[in-house]
Amino acid sequence: MKYLYRAYQLCIALPILLLWTIMISLATAIGCSLGGGHFWGYYPGKSWGWAIIRLLLLPVKVEGRENMKENESYVIAANHQGAFDIFLIFGFLGRQFKWMMKHQLRKVPFVGYACEKSHQIFVDKRGPRKVKETYDKARATLKGGMSLVVFPEGARSFTGHMGVFKRGAFMLADELQLPILPLTINGSFDIMPRMRDCKWVTWHPLKLTIHKPIYPEGQGPEDINRRMDECYKAIMSGLEEKYQGFVENPDQ
Repeated sequence: MKYLYRAYQLCIALPILLLWTIMISLATAIGCSLGGGHFWGYYPGKSWGWAIIRLLLLPVKVEGRENMKENESYVIAANHQGAFDIFLIFGFLGRQFKWMMKHQLRKVPFVGYACEKSHQIFVDKRGPRKVKETYDKARATLKGGMSLVVFPEGARSFTGHMGVFKRGAFMLADELQLPILPLTINGSFDIMPRMRDCKWVTWHPLKLTIHKPIYPEGQGPEDINRRMDECYKAIMSGLEEKYQGFVENPDQ
């Protein structure tokens, strides 16, 4: 069955997904250039993430949608198990948002250009001015019910376990007095772990757990630390038992 699934990936799924990625990237870039950035910056990407997971025949379960309030902006924080985190959140969260992503992703053919035109937020730490530009754009984005998705670990896990959270997203949530919405992703690491020799998708169910928002109770370092700690514990509580507990991530 494993080799039959690999043959399906190579001969059917991969050609369709490459073509679909190019078409969605172009549709996003052209649509955003013509106007209607909220629509073109989200719905084509949503269909892209949904199609990739469905075409690869991966089952998805989502829990906790009732924890999201309509028209409320969130800083959405998720663990980063693997590449399929992006497809899962894009395709199945059911919420308009912008991504906060590494500036290096601008160089990804078609996708990077589409992300730039759709006003996703690239994190650029190459000097104080670049950092300020990143946060200025994030502040301007988080209005009118628009949310921001962040992976606080900063990189995909090498083990499936969570690494250390960086403070940037929590400082932004504190400054703007926005709730933090924790997400737990299960299954992404099992589908495609972060390894150089891993080139095939392994069939495995995906699960997205949406936890209750963590609201500010004050402002400043103490409340930042409280919410970062509560968010970490919430995400950890939803992980499968085999990925519970802290394991150091080599690139942190």
